Amino acid sequence: MQKPKDKQGADKEPNAGEKINEFIQKNRKPIFITAASLLVILFAAIAALSLMDMFRNRAIAALEELNDSYETLAPSFTDEYYEDDVNSLLDELTDFANKHSGYPGGRAWLLAGGIHAAKKDWALAETAYVSAARAAGKSYLTPVAWFNAAAAAEEQGKTAEAIGYYSSSLTTAAVFSAAPRAQFSVGRLHETLNEDEKAIEAYRAVISGWPYDSVWAKLARSRIIALEIKTNNE
Repeated sequence: MQKPKDKQGADKEPNAGEKINEFIQKNRKPIFITAASLLVILFAAIAALSLMDMFRNRAIAALEELNDSYETLAPSFTDEYYEDDVNSLLDELTDFANKHSGYPGGRAWLLAGGIHAAKKDWALAETAYVSAARAAGKSYLTPVAWFNAAAAAEEQGKTAEAIGYYSSSLTTAAVFSAAPRAQFSVGRLHETLNEDEKAIEAYRAVISGWPYDSVWAKLARSRIIALEIKTNNE
């Protein structure tokens, strides 16, 4: 392309717009190919997000149906007459939970754990609650699941495991209203193992973490005093 001339007849330096136009003219084929590729990627991303939303909505809808069945059968979990129905629901929940992660999977495992707990099948309840915690990710369900796993472990006399589960419920990013109770439980279980120093440390964490709690902070202070008296008398 011949350069334009200025008033004196010398070559005129093209301006920015002309430079851009010249660049496009020289490279129009690769530019068009790149633009087309970006559009394909964009449309593919939109389609993928749409599919994800569709599958998520389907999962939530299916979960709501399972939850409704759970609520309907809840008064009869230990009734032999409804045993087949309860076991069928457990199979559905387990199958659903194995196919989904995040909130849907975590919620399904929690429901399964609730059934096992109602039947006092504590080992199965513990397994279900641990699975719920691992599936739920950053959901608010995670600390609840760890807490329930701890309670199930306690029912089996698995003190060390229960301490670990209670501690896990305190390390999640989700807000957990039972956190001071979980921290107190860590101290309580250390006491049962005669690990008084660890118990005092755990109780102090209750006081420092939730100083205005009217129940667990108060109980923690009383246990610290009792343990310190015990130590001084030994």
